[in-house]
Amino acid sequence: MEERSACAQLKRRFEAAGFHIEENQRFDRDGVWFEIDGFDAARQVGYEYLTKEAGDGWDVDGNVIAYLAERHDRGELHVLVVDESDAPDAAALDRAIDAFFGDLKAGGVLPG
Repeated sequence: MEERSACAQLKRRFEAAGFHIEENQRFDRDGVWFEIDGFDAARQVGYEYLTKEAGDGWDVDGNVIAYLAERHDRGELHVLVVDESDAPDAAALDRAIDAFFGDLKAGGVLPG
């Protein structure tokens, strides 16, 4: 799935869930920085779709992903990171989004 299509799908789904997504924002915290595909700063929720096409591997590496996961586990920041190999088509991406939203609901971030 190409980056543009995936990001459009992500934005539609996140906005339908009530998030106010700003696209292609600079994320810069605690020495971790990259251009995030979509982010709702007020609610601290966003997404990043990793593709070779966009060259995401140079800035969103294992350390960045671990940082985002740690902040998510602490309930401070919630960023869905999806690699194109894990969601190569719209249906697989929807499954990843659904699982993420289920986690947000369980954590009280997204109304159930």
